[in-house]
Amino acid sequence: MSQPWSLDSWRALPIQQQPHYPDAAHLLRVEQSLASYPPLVFAGEARELRRQFAEVTQGRAFLLQGGDCAESFAEFSAAKIRDTFKVLLQMAIVMTFAAGCPVVKVGRMAGQFAKPRSANDETINGVTLPAYRGDIVNGIGFDEKSRVPDPERLLQSYHQSTATLNLLRAFAQGGFADLHQVHKWNLDFIANSALAEKYSQLADRIDETLAFMRACGMDSSPQLRETSFFTAHEALLLNYEEAFVRRDSLTNDYYDCSAHMLWIGDRTRQLDGAHVEFLRGVNNPIGVKVGPTMNTEELIRLIDILNPDNDPGRLNLIVRMGANKVGDHLPQLIRAVEGEGKKVLWSCDPMHANTIKASSGYKTR
Repeated sequence: MSQPWSLDSWRALPIQQQPHYPDAAHLLRVEQSLASYPPLVFAGEARELRRQFAEVTQGRAFLLQGGDCAESFAEFSAAKIRDTFKVLLQMAIVMTFAAGCPVVKVGRMAGQFAKPRSANDETINGVTLPAYRGDIVNGIGFDEKSRVPDPERLLQSYHQSTATLNLLRAFAQGGFADLHQVHKWNLDFIANSALAEKYSQLADRIDETLAFMRACGMDSSPQLRETSFFTAHEALLLNYEEAFVRRDSLTNDYYDCSAHMLWIGDRTRQLDGAHVEFLRGVNNPIGVKVGPTMNTEELIRLIDILNPDNDPGRLNLIVRMGANKVGDHLPQLIRAVEGEGKKVLWSCDPMHANTIKASSGYKTR
């Protein structure tokens, strides 16, 4: 990692979890098209998230990140985006009110289409086909045509991400996030539950606070009527990510403008691998999934590579170990990081490694 970074330096290194496209020329044309398109986010927005991450790292704010395991083309709708946004707003307002500190809201949206897989192939009833790697790569249908990686899906992912971001920005800045509307954020599926009653009680207290502020002439702040909302996804398909790298005109730094934050998965965090190489060169806040196989030496080396300046807003360590393993593995990692004086944001991914298969066959957590 001592070699100079360049936009495509990752291409010379070993890479994991990549699909095999049968038509390389078609893939190249799509990559060139994507590189000519407008960015999905802007460098200034990524810098602002990095500033807010520094506040979290130093104990002055809290990070809330949520969204789907993977977005799909079939389930794309304004209602789904709205409801995910509402859930995160509800969680954030409860946390802000209870803890008395700002909550940084990051949605796993507008780009979370790719899925890392434990095996390259899938076998059902004696038939073996390439694994489903997310809608950005191939189709979920178990037939030969669906499972062929198709570069056109990269373009569809871009257009869906654009539409998602347009709606998210409208919700965040256009009045939907107004704290005066806090009672209207209730969702139908909790309307008749005990949680709805507790939320309503908290909303009543917020209304009382806002009424007091209004009486004092202090309720005109824009922070009460709009919010900041950021997007993130796993930087898995590096040809897609490379297409969105832009050089900021203000700082001359490189940013991956496909999302405000990108992360490296537990299966792609090899020290000499392409994913670490690519992410070390962009100035977005970035994350690394920290699983039970991570040891202290590897973690410290990763931190040194990805955050050489020890910037408190740069690196988010996302712990994904499961309830049965976290007690055995996490404390030693924390001790090592603190012992080295590394400034990182610790966050917990409670979904992974806590999977239960229901009687219906569906996985739940």
